[in-house]
Amino acid sequence: VLRRMQRRINRDQTIELVEKLRQRIANLVLRTTFIVGFPGETDAQFEELLQFADATAFERMGVFTYSPEPGTPAMKLDGHLPEDLKQARRDALMSLQQTHAFEFADSLIGYELDCLIDDQVDDTTWVGRLYTDAPEIDSQVYVRGSDLEIGQFVPVEITGRDEYDLLAVAADEE
Repeated sequence: VLRRMQRRINRDQTIELVEKLRQRIANLVLRTTFIVGFPGETDAQFEELLQFADATAFERMGVFTYSPEPGTPAMKLDGHLPEDLKQARRDALMSLQQTHAFEFADSLIGYELDCLIDDQVDDTTWVGRLYTDAPEIDSQVYVRGSDLEIGQFVPVEITGRDEYDLLAVAADEE
C-alpha cells in the first residue's frame, strides 16, 4: 500500500525510526495519522496495519478514510473500496488506538506537568493542554484552580481521566 501511495519509507524503516526516537528522547509522545481504504488495500494489508499500530502503540493517532481527489494519481488506480468497508476499517483502527490512548492517559496520573490554559469553563475550572496535545485535535486537560489566565502555562497535577481527556488540579491549589 505504501508503494502504491508513492511513499518513500517502508514498514521496517518506520519501526526502526520509532524505536530510535523512543530510545533517545525521554518522555517522547508520537502522533501519526493513517489513511485506510486506499485503492487496492486488501484485508491482509489492513490486518498488517492493525498489527503495526498495536505494536507501535502511538500515544496520539488519527485515522481518515481514503477519499478520491480529482486529478490525483490514486484516482486512476483500480480497486477502489466501498465506503462502508473504509468506515469499518477506520472504526476498527480507532478502537485499537483507544486502548493505547487510555493507557497513555492513565500513565500520566500523579505526575506534575505544565499545562497551557486555553479557556475558562467557570470560576474554578479551566481547559488546557499539555505538550502532548495538538489544539482542537487531541485530548484536553480540565484544570481545577483559581486566578488562572488564558495563555498562561500552569504546573498541574494530573489526577485522573474522563475518556480521552485528563483531569488536573493547579499545583498551587493542592
